[in-house]
Amino acid sequence: MTIPQDHRQAWLALYMIPGLGNVVLRRLFEKFHDVNAIFEASFFDLMGVKGLKKGIARKILERGLLERAEKEVSKAERTGAKILTYQDPVYPVLLREIHNPPMVLFVKGLEIPLEQTFVGLVGSRNPTHYGLKASERISMALAKRGAGVVSGLARGIDASAHRGCLRGGGFTIGVLGTGIDVVYPSSNRKLFDQMVEEGVVLSEFPMGTSPEPRNFPIRNRVISGLARGVAVIEATRKSGSLITAALALEQNREIFALPGSVDSFKSTGTHWLIKQGARLIENADDILDELWFLKQRAGAKKERETPLPKGKMDSVERTVYDIIGNYPIHIDQIARAGAMDAGQVATILLKMELNGTIRQLPGKMYVRD
Repeated sequence: MTIPQDHRQAWLALYMIPGLGNVVLRRLFEKFHDVNAIFEASFFDLMGVKGLKKGIARKILERGLLERAEKEVSKAERTGAKILTYQDPVYPVLLREIHNPPMVLFVKGLEIPLEQTFVGLVGSRNPTHYGLKASERISMALAKRGAGVVSGLARGIDASAHRGCLRGGGFTIGVLGTGIDVVYPSSNRKLFDQMVEEGVVLSEFPMGTSPEPRNFPIRNRVISGLARGVAVIEATRKSGSLITAALALEQNREIFALPGSVDSFKSTGTHWLIKQGARLIENADDILDELWFLKQRAGAKKERETPLPKGKMDSVERTVYDIIGNYPIHIDQIARAGAMDAGQVATILLKMELNGTIRQLPGKMYVRD
């Protein structure tokens, strides 16, 4: 068999064998020290690798594997994707250390900076306004302090985290639960394209892989594997974000959780994590202090997080602003809390909305903007 000079093709050929998982594939590489040497090995040499089944060994000896892999490499390149393998020097160091790192990654975008400290930010796909705002604020502050953000490019908290990082001028990584050529959800197309230009998007799944539910828990270990710590911003007890937190714990990563209202169902998961020992956070510095990131940056000036822009307010508007808070509240509740009549409150709210201080939601509900 003619062995190709390009090791990507050999790695991909092995990666495409059904039943040959990352753990056994890494053992193969550690035994032969060269992916091409695996294809030159005898059946008996292959069977000396712990966990390798006879059927898989015979598959490796088949001639058609490399040809199929060559087509997959060409398909990826036509979409602008690159193949990153476990043996490449630019493979992320922290990800290499987990129990079952993906041996092949399809990548679109810039090269991942190896010296960058990344924090995972995850949470609900259907968050509250409070969760979205907190995710963007924390992510933007992380970026401004020199840390990167990794998340799953899903709708909700994930998308907000990526956007916040980009707004802060940071580097963000999106880990997909689909093929690199499948944008899911489609509403994130613009964000996906921006991340390809300013950050990176990656997937361990073959080209064309659809968003099957079983894929997302698999990709979650990569999110936590790339990060030094994982922060759950808003999640219920049954949220997939808690799976990411559990995987992060197994990988010896730090776990953080943002508290929410005791009346918010969307924060039941984060409150549970805090009860289990996760670090309660209010801002980016709470995360970076725990990771010793700020202390490591000798001479770096510690800044206060810059709040999202607010319009100028007089004393009455400030009172109304304080009543509204970060959770949606009805106009009638605002009037009662401020001891004002409904007409007066409506006028104040309209002015504040025009100034960009607050936002009106359906049903005459208001939140801070």
